[in-house]
Amino acid sequence: MTAAVPIAVIGGSGLYDLFEQPESRVVATPYGPAEVTLGDLGGRRIAFLTRHGRGHAHAPHLIAYRANIWALASLGVRAIVSTAAVGSINRAMPTESIVLPDQFIDRTAGRADTFFDAGSVQHLVAADPFCPALRDIARAALAASGETVIPAGTVVVVQGPRFSTRAESRWFAAAGGDLVNMTLVPEVPLAAEVGIGTVNLSFVTDTDAGDAALDEEPVTADQVFARLAAAQPRLIAALTAIVAAIPQDYTPRELIDPDAVAEVLARPVAGPPVAT
Repeated sequence: MTAAVPIAVIGGSGLYDLFEQPESRVVATPYGPAEVTLGDLGGRRIAFLTRHGRGHAHAPHLIAYRANIWALASLGVRAIVSTAAVGSINRAMPTESIVLPDQFIDRTAGRADTFFDAGSVQHLVAADPFCPALRDIARAALAASGETVIPAGTVVVVQGPRFSTRAESRWFAAAGGDLVNMTLVPEVPLAAEVGIGTVNLSFVTDTDAGDAALDEEPVTADQVFARLAAAQPRLIAALTAIVAAIPQDYTPRELIDPDAVAEVLARPVAGPPVAT
């Protein structure tokens, strides 16, 4: 068995490789296999998982979120730093901004969004879904590196894979949303359920459906991927700074009874265990 890997990076759209010499793993979980690579970033040994799979193979509503998070927890991960493409519905968060969201509004449907759906009922304390300590660490690390960051924001997580209508964009903004995304739920609450803290770098690629009164064009997939490709060096530099700044003794919040978490992580895997 390998030593525990306390930090993981989850790459969103456009971020499919992180290491020059990755050590690839397929981790068997109770929810199917998860592909993880191990390597070095910011002077730390970390795990990397690409949310959509290589080549953007997995649609937002079909991502194996439980397999991904269970796999990272089984490797000893305590902190996740992730990236995500988002559309902005707040003029104060323009295209190409990096935001550290502190809240989400869940507009997804039908996704397996808890580990506690049988045998043990646990109620996650979710008032502050992203780890406040990790957000503080990230904000300070990015400021020290010279990166400008918007320190808070509310992300509306939609089902996808379609983009919003103009009416939906107006509705999300009226409800208090700043950003629109398709993948942070159930990823963030699942991580919290098994004692992993999360911080997210939301990169603004577009203005969602756009404002017709201002003759703004609605978001397209080509637009998103083009802006993400141009931003990759910036995002990797930001990830590197944050990973390097996470203290060795970082301890995530205890939001679920540890015995219940241990029971989740002791569940039998689907298929033969993969040697590590």
